[in-house]
Amino acid sequence: MPQTEIRPEIVALLCGANFQHFRETGTWSHRDGRPFTKEEQALIFQAARADLEELQAQHSRYLEYLRTHQAAPEAVQLFLAPFMDQLEEKNLGNAHEIMTEGERAEFNRLLGFMIEPARPFAPYAF
Repeated sequence: MPQTEIRPEIVALLCGANFQHFRETGTWSHRDGRPFTKEEQALIFQAARADLEELQAQHSRYLEYLRTHQAAPEAVQLFLAPFMDQLEEKNLGNAHEIMTEGERAEFNRLLGFMIEPARPFAPYAF
């Protein structure tokens, strides 16, 4: 019977694997260069379709996070434009004052993407 449950320990290994190195050498290693232990290699060879699909889903979410992170500067400008249009004295403090609580939360979310460096890909983080 095929494995249908996702096994987090296998997904975590897959998320941390250096697939380029594997393609080039045929040996498994972590992204930081450490080779997989014999136990890790045995475990990764047990990966089932559900584990690989979970890896793909997590990686897709990470790519979306990166797109959002990279688009943040322009998104902040577009978000602020309607507020600035309403103001005689156009500055961030004044714009912030006329925002609703929900608008402030969205502004802070976008601003966070701008000021924080992009996080690396990690299992179950995205």
